Amino acid sequence: MMFDPQPGLLIVDDDTSTRTSDVQLLAESGYRVRPADDGFAALREIRKELPDMILSDLHMPGMSGYELFSVVRRRFPAIQVIVMSISIINGEMPLGVAADACCGKDTAVPALLQIMQSLLLQKRIPSSRQETMMPIWIQPNGLDAEQDAYVTIACPECLRTFHEALDSSLCQIRETECVHCRNAIQYALVHPIARVSTPAFPHVLDESDPHPTNPAEFCY
Repeated sequence: MMFDPQPGLLIVDDDTSTRTSDVQLLAESGYRVRPADDGFAALREIRKELPDMILSDLHMPGMSGYELFSVVRRRFPAIQVIVMSISIINGEMPLGVAADACCGKDTAVPALLQIMQSLLLQKRIPSSRQETMMPIWIQPNGLDAEQDAYVTIACPECLRTFHEALDSSLCQIRETECVHCRNAIQYALVHPIARVSTPAFPHVLDESDPHPTNPAEFCY
């Protein structure tokens, strides 16, 4: 049984065909659906009306799903968030992603609907400590005048920005301290990757077909 009134759902995916298919399928399943093609577009839609749930891809140009989830967790902690990505295998949540649930893009429609309805039945109770400790996902700026790699970090506590030099560390989640207010900050880098096409919401899963992507190939 679907809920009444219709739950508001925001679908975020830069692939037009996937986004269109998802909107149609989930609208037919009883959701009040709005589309967005990246994280920035999603934030504009959130400003117009808060959705009950966000279903988003991870790897998108502009603002990625990693960055979007980090912003949503801090600014709109009551929104339920599901990440749906080709890089998710065996239902394992990628490190540092601030989502309530995850599933691969090969997930069948009934299984996805079950995940969504289960979350909607659970009123999300934000944990201030948990949300604060989630990393900020940001993109590297490039090279400075001395040809050293750096990143610009916006402190979520004092809202001031500062530059952080990047070393050769392979750690996915990095730690630093705001130069202004000394607030401890965890952050992770978003790197562009090559997209892999995949059908949206197959009704039957072909278990003989190997996964097209290994999560280890992605930079989180």
